[in-house]
Amino acid sequence: MHMRKTFILLLSLLVQINIYAQPRKTPPVIIIMADQLRADVLGPFTPNINALQKDGILFSRAYCAAPLCAPSRASFFTGNYPNRTGSMINPWAKEDEVFGNTRSGLPNLYQLMEGTWDSYHVGKQHFFTENKIDKDPASRTKWITQEDYSNWIKDQKRTKPGGKQFKDNAPELVSGMHTQLRSYSTPEVGVYKDGADFFLDRYIANESIKAIRNRDKNKPLLLNTMFLAPHPPFSIPEPYFSMFGPKDFVLSDNVGQWYPGQSPLQMYNITGFIGSRYNREQWREIWAKYLGLVKLLDDEVGRVIAALKEEGLYDQAIILFTADHGEMLGSHSLWQKMCMYEESARVPFILKMPVGESVSVKESSALISLVDFLPTLLDYTGVKTTAAMDGSSLVPIIKGRPQQRESIFLQYDGNGSLGSSQRCVIKGNFKFVVDMFKDESYLELYDVLKDPKETDNLLFNPSFAGVADDMIRELSNYMKQTGDRLSLAADLRTRFLKNYKNGIQKSDKLQ
Repeated sequence: MHMRKTFILLLSLLVQINIYAQPRKTPPVIIIMADQLRADVLGPFTPNINALQKDGILFSRAYCAAPLCAPSRASFFTGNYPNRTGSMINPWAKEDEVFGNTRSGLPNLYQLMEGTWDSYHVGKQHFFTENKIDKDPASRTKWITQEDYSNWIKDQKRTKPGGKQFKDNAPELVSGMHTQLRSYSTPEVGVYKDGADFFLDRYIANESIKAIRNRDKNKPLLLNTMFLAPHPPFSIPEPYFSMFGPKDFVLSDNVGQWYPGQSPLQMYNITGFIGSRYNREQWREIWAKYLGLVKLLDDEVGRVIAALKEEGLYDQAIILFTADHGEMLGSHSLWQKMCMYEESARVPFILKMPVGESVSVKESSALISLVDFLPTLLDYTGVKTTAAMDGSSLVPIIKGRPQQRESIFLQYDGNGSLGSSQRCVIKGNFKFVVDMFKDESYLELYDVLKDPKETDNLLFNPSFAGVADDMIRELSNYMKQTGDRLSLAADLRTRFLKNYKNGIQKSDKLQ
């Protein structure tokens, strides 16, 4: 009996040793990120992305950490919220450019994986770091960016999409102190006459396919394909420019509408300053062109996935399809992103695991953030880091276990400089937003499951005072814990209701 117990104990120890001695998983990792893609446009216009979704897991409540390119990507690649990365704006204004860069010493996806994986970045490069990661000679990632496209298009004696006709002036607060005029994209549409073969997203797909085919076959592939579409300018090649008309889709009810209870401070931002100029019928025409650009994106995604299949990588690979943020496109009479409404803040998030991996869900309504992807990747592959991250691994959800986290956070600190700011917490059904401009704050609370178009600001409903106060406390604690440069007043809600006691009076909607 003693010998049998000893044998069983030894066998148990050997099994445990074997578990811990398992080699880490090194599947190909393919990240496909769109720019400014609304989560709600996936469907009839995206057959290739739909096919990926059939093979993967759809996370239907995925959000960016910041509804702006640079800070969103910094959070995605580091697994941390903007207050921790230090990247809070697009660094266009010299005075504030330091706030666009990710702090040195913060581990990121490229650095953690390029030692084992054959690493490529192809496309838009808005992951700005203090050490200029894409120019760093120590980086083992191959960087193919917009600069390479600009040089290539020049050699082809062609012009890049866009131009002055697709831009207009908008006011922008700098350093929270003074206003300057900056030129930003408008919803103006036009044909890109050099054609699809010279369009940036075709170039990105072509270079991604080259990376897939010419990779170091002695290593697993890490490919970050960063598309620009459907980001403006809406300078679009045929046949995509003329592919859809206003009768080919149903326009969302909240397009061209400015709702009672919606923050008027958005008029100080490009979102309202430009977006409020267009009526519902004008937005309908713009939507048709945007959907053409979405179809172009889908076709290029399809070409990349086809190349993965041809090379025998598709089944083995972890593939993520997502976007850095969404696009308002006239919802709430707003333009671009830079706000916390669903159309701007929620992102598509489709995760395909390697064939044979135990996956217990096909769709999850768990509340997740883009900061969760890096911890998920590290958890699955076994890549080690001592760095703390705000994100949480999604592996337990994939395995069918309940989500532990209750809340996620978003922030906005200005576009090209430190200007108007927003802070947001999403918890359960509810989303709470503080919109700030100089010394003024406007509060919004929505039940995003019952009111997904966010038409009814519950801050004005006394029945939700307790919910609002709970959300304010949680957001305030998050801001303190992450070293936010801003803070929330203790009497924030009562002060707001005093200032905006007429906030729910009906106003003329923008038709």
